[in-house]
Amino acid sequence: MPVPPALPGAPVTRVLYLHGFASSPKSTKAGFFAERFEERGVAFECPDFNEPDFETLTMTRMLAQLGGALAEHAEPATVMGSSLGGTLGVLAASRFPDRVNRLVLMAPAVMFAKPGHHLLPPDRIRSWRERGALPFFHYAYGEERPLDVAFYEDSLRYDAFGAAFDQPTLVFQGRRDASVPPETVEAFAAARTNVDLTLLDDDHQLTASLPVMWQAVSQFLGLPA
Repeated sequence: MPVPPALPGAPVTRVLYLHGFASSPKSTKAGFFAERFEERGVAFECPDFNEPDFETLTMTRMLAQLGGALAEHAEPATVMGSSLGGTLGVLAASRFPDRVNRLVLMAPAVMFAKPGHHLLPPDRIRSWRERGALPFFHYAYGEERPLDVAFYEDSLRYDAFGAAFDQPTLVFQGRRDASVPPETVEAFAAARTNVDLTLLDDDHQLTASLPVMWQAVSQFLGLPA
């Protein structure tokens, strides 16, 4: 698909990268994009949504943290999000339209918290509610960490798939993604004229497609490749 033209008269000076669930600012994709933006003089920030701890993580907490980061500078930022970070990016674009000028979404979990699209199947959700917390493998720590059921209950308040936003948006989705169904992302993009979707022969991590994505992102933001 053709990439939308760069923002006229608004050079990109700041990018906020939103990592995925049970990930961190040290993820492979965050590191890859950080290096390339910094080489081109673009400020790159990746809030750590594991702070103050993973156990009390909620969408509301992440949105508040992101809102604070966006408000730290007068100029709006380009927001990039991976998986659950993509969900958060969509919600932020809808809630803070004057603070977000463009979106780049990678395997965005746009149906997150909808029936059949959560972290766990219904029987495990029931167990989660009964026990109050369940362990999840955290890739940044290399071990299981508990997560309170408040994460699940809070997530039901948000609807990224139905969110209204008009910022120009690039979406990358792997055809072999076993975590985020490609058809839901296709439906999300098809319903919005401001969204350009690129389907890639890749899985959920999209690491094999990093060079291809950078070519599109750099063109989208008016930066040298």
